[in-house]
Amino acid sequence: MSHDHSITPESMPNEPEKATQEGKNKFIGFWFFLGGETVLFASLFGTYIALRNSTADGPTADELFGLELVFIMTILLLTSSLTSVYAMYHMKNNNFKKMQLWLGITAILGLSFLGSEIYEFTHYITGYDFTFRSSAFGSAFYTLVGFHGGHVTFGMAWLIGLMIRNAKRGLNLYNAPKFYVFSLYWHFIDVIWVFIFTVVYLMGKVG
Repeated sequence: MSHDHSITPESMPNEPEKATQEGKNKFIGFWFFLGGETVLFASLFGTYIALRNSTADGPTADELFGLELVFIMTILLLTSSLTSVYAMYHMKNNNFKKMQLWLGITAILGLSFLGSEIYEFTHYITGYDFTFRSSAFGSAFYTLVGFHGGHVTFGMAWLIGLMIRNAKRGLNLYNAPKFYVFSLYWHFIDVIWVFIFTVVYLMGKVG
């Protein structure tokens, strides 16, 4: 079945991501997925809060965390959310090249965040011998923050795959919902990071 629902400036709908029934179904399905993800992350946050003081005589959050790197990571991720907004703006204005440009910047920022997180984990392991098995605190920390990092990794693979696959196809009513759903997913990941920054890092430093 052909999906060549090409968009021209004259035929551009106001919401190309919802212009077809398939697009609407993707949008609805995503919100069901998001509901499950929200419950899962809420459980991980609850577990972390319950175990964050169970250090088993190992390093505490206050000893481990340095807010300088975490602040840079936060800026990277929040900026990537903004660039994805710019990308969707250009999608709605049928400017595929600028949409791809801003999505590319989003990918660079997301990969920079992942690189920073890998550096952070490596620093904890080599500098403090703080691993998943060090304590209940270590298990809760790496599960929560690592699970988020896994979502970022998935998002980067998803985005890069979308960009490569559709590079020569341009924008159409079949792939517009896919780009839009990715942007919603990316905003969700950014919101989760804001909670991690507050609950894990800020609370870890101030008690």
